[in-house]
Amino acid sequence: MIVIFHNPKCGTSRNTLAAIRASGTEPVVIEYLATGWTRGQLWGLFAAAGLSPRQALRTKQAEAAGLENADDEALIAAMIEHPVLVERPFVCAAKGVRLCRPAGLVADLLEQPLPAGFVKEDGKPL
Repeated sequence: MIVIFHNPKCGTSRNTLAAIRASGTEPVVIEYLATGWTRGQLWGLFAAAGLSPRQALRTKQAEAAGLENADDEALIAAMIEHPVLVERPFVCAAKGVRLCRPAGLVADLLEQPLPAGFVKEDGKPL
């Protein structure tokens, strides 16, 4: 089973989801902007991916203003309050957990290879 924490407005997230499906797997899709996050969920996800909350912070969002010197607990609290602050997409699979940015990083998590000629939505190879 593969789980993707997905933001349908994000091109990288859409390309990652398309790659998973192209490999022949229908993943569990969690639209985290709608469902939100829990503290345990974020800590577990980051630990499994080998990332700190700072490394998983989407700094380009307006909601990240003022978090430059925040500690890990403050970052997690901000991510719970504003789910958009979490980088995307995270993918959980039997082979591991990874922040798939860029989308091509998902290939190592797939049980089946991508079909030859698979391209992203912009027409470029993954």
